[in-house]
Amino acid sequence: MRKLSILFCIALAFILTFSSWEVVADTGTATFYTPPYVPSACNGYQNDRVMIAAASDAFWAGGSACGRNYKVECRGATNQGDPNPCRGQDYMVVKIVYYCPSGCQGTIDLSQEAFAVIANPDADKTEISFHQYVDHLLMLLSAVALVSNCML
Repeated sequence: MRKLSILFCIALAFILTFSSWEVVADTGTATFYTPPYVPSACNGYQNDRVMIAAASDAFWAGGSACGRNYKVECRGATNQGDPNPCRGQDYMVVKIVYYCPSGCQGTIDLSQEAFAVIANPDADKTEISFHQYVDHLLMLLSAVALVSNCML
């Protein structure tokens, strides 16, 4: 019976660790906003640094997007501004700390600093792909802890 419990824990840890490795990205547009970044809708006066963003109605979900991390990649130009806006890194990860209300000009409104990592700020708006980012190393460590607890 003990061996069966251990095997079950190992199987569960394996499923939790590797079940979400493949992710389909959504597409949309990114804009940016400028400081001050505090207070935020999600964390009040907590300083969340500058790699932050505001979620539009597309994925705000009544505030459940608060604190989630999203991987954002520049995909190209909109019909506005710079015809070749993508630059710098291929992608960056931002934390959702704000809500971009109805009338928001982009799917995700990045901090000015986050936008500048992937695109020329003179573009004002760019085509992007994005998906919720999960730290797989953290998931793996959680799975190891689960297996360790099962073996006690």
